[in-house]
Amino acid sequence: MKTLRGIFPALLTPFDAAGQIDEASLRKLVSFNIAKGVDGFYVCGSTGETFLLSHDERKRILEIVVSEVAGRVAVICHIGAISTDFSIQLGRHAVAAGADAVSSIPPFYYKFSTEEVLGFYRDIADAIELPVIPYNFPALSGVTLTGTLIRKLREHPRIAGVKFTSNDLFQLERMKKDDPDLIVYNGFDEMFLAGMAMGADGAIGSTYNFMPEKFLGIRERMLAGDVPGARVLQDQANEVIQVLIDTGKALVAQKYLTGLIGIPCGECRRPFIPLTDTDKANLDAVAKRCLDLPYPGK
Repeated sequence: MKTLRGIFPALLTPFDAAGQIDEASLRKLVSFNIAKGVDGFYVCGSTGETFLLSHDERKRILEIVVSEVAGRVAVICHIGAISTDFSIQLGRHAVAAGADAVSSIPPFYYKFSTEEVLGFYRDIADAIELPVIPYNFPALSGVTLTGTLIRKLREHPRIAGVKFTSNDLFQLERMKKDDPDLIVYNGFDEMFLAGMAMGADGAIGSTYNFMPEKFLGIRERMLAGDVPGARVLQDQANEVIQVLIDTGKALVAQKYLTGLIGIPCGECRRPFIPLTDTDKANLDAVAKRCLDLPYPGK
């Protein structure tokens, strides 16, 4: 099995002018990141606008990514849905398509009980013969996957790790301390250095699409004990992230910045709204200061 530790861009979904999947740009994005040295990809997650995609589109995106990866790095497919049955359908397709692991946000909206959330993940793990990585993102899902819940889920042999998108790094550290074999992915890009300091094995992040070298460098320096060097790179990444946040349209802005490095991603699907001219000017400025321009690939 390929390593599931390291740096995993949460892939954007490029769209063409007609709002359809732009296969050429998606392949270029995968190729660009592999050339930079990433360890794998997280496909059809929040960054990929997964809940604005049809199930057929989610399947097609995974097929394109697996084809372009061609076995060189690992592919984790997000199969999250409110419905257990829908998630299992997507998971079985992930197995057939050649993914290396699956991941899912907890079932949301209906305020499911703890037992229902545990049952959701156990049912997925029973049905899909791949490692399963629960996705802890309480700010958007409304569900907190605590250390106690992860400990219970880890009783199932296919539950392999957790994607930890939360500010509660104390909880992250406790999870890793309690279970050293648990694969822990830091989620918030702006806190990656801190996440590694608290025990994360790697990270899954959206800004990795267009500046993976900064996060690869942070991890390399942290593993070598060079905390000051890692802080320099985190500061550079955070300068970009601050501008993304300031637009109030972070996902839309990430597509714009990815376009600036030579990989057009189009617009986000409605109800997301486009950037203003002021937003674009601010992004242009930070890109010139902090990103490698232009992308030299084909």
